[in-house]
Amino acid sequence: MEFVMILLVVGFVSFMFMGITYIIKHDKLVIINRLEQAVASEDTSHLPPLFDKPLHVRVAGIFSPLLNRIATRLVSANKRDIYETRLAEAGHPWGMNADSFILGKYILVAVLLGIGILGRNVTFLAVLLILSLLAPDMFLKSNEKKRKEQMLKSMPDILDLINVSVEAGLGFDAALQKVVDKTEGPLTQEFAHTLNEINIGKPRREALRDMADRIKVDDISTFLGSVIQADQLGVSITNVMRIQSQQVRENRRMRAEEAAQKAPIKILIPLVLFIFPTILVVLLGPAIISLMDNL
Repeated sequence: MEFVMILLVVGFVSFMFMGITYIIKHDKLVIINRLEQAVASEDTSHLPPLFDKPLHVRVAGIFSPLLNRIATRLVSANKRDIYETRLAEAGHPWGMNADSFILGKYILVAVLLGIGILGRNVTFLAVLLILSLLAPDMFLKSNEKKRKEQMLKSMPDILDLINVSVEAGLGFDAALQKVVDKTEGPLTQEFAHTLNEINIGKPRREALRDMADRIKVDDISTFLGSVIQADQLGVSITNVMRIQSQQVRENRRMRAEEAAQKAPIKILIPLVLFIFPTILVVLLGPAIISLMDNL
């Protein structure tokens, strides 16, 4: 009976979602048709630029101020700053900021709490409540770790490209632009953001420090610190790039060796829990059955 109730709730929510989606799609087609007629009949230069954006952007622009006010009242400014920092480290997944993430977290708690109450099971309710509280932070932590791993993986190749560009006669800023044009990934996105800050007038040292504060990866922070120091002391950036490239590859080799040394210890858990019991059943099972028959 409880399972049937959950299915009914899920079905009702799905039906409502499909209905809302149909209404939005229908309204979008109507608006597009009217705009096309207006373009064909008269000048539309007086229309606001909002009409040039997709439907979901316009809807988000309408509800965003209200949602931001709700999220502001839910948590303190200090907690919101912490989430903003973590979201920056995770690369702002799905384009979320601190307010939208906090609001989504509370919406998830409310939805799962409602499902748990309909289930009329205290254990099920407790599991859903714990899951709703921990899942968003676990998702954020997973994105942070994945993004940092991608940065570390791509860093040696990017440093080689910067080194080659600098040795070919380009300046450091031009070498960064070459990286942005020729590569992809989270580290490239961070370099593009830093390069944009430099282009609009932000001092290079300050922009590089801000980049190090955003990503918080030791190897990259060390590299950026070396570039800042070379800029301050007037040291040749070519030598710095060559040394940092070698150091980054050495650090990656050491991390690989460390992971290889941890592998035998990590494999003990599935070995003891799953493989050993299966082997014992296969080896001792017939003997135990035979012994029971004889007794």
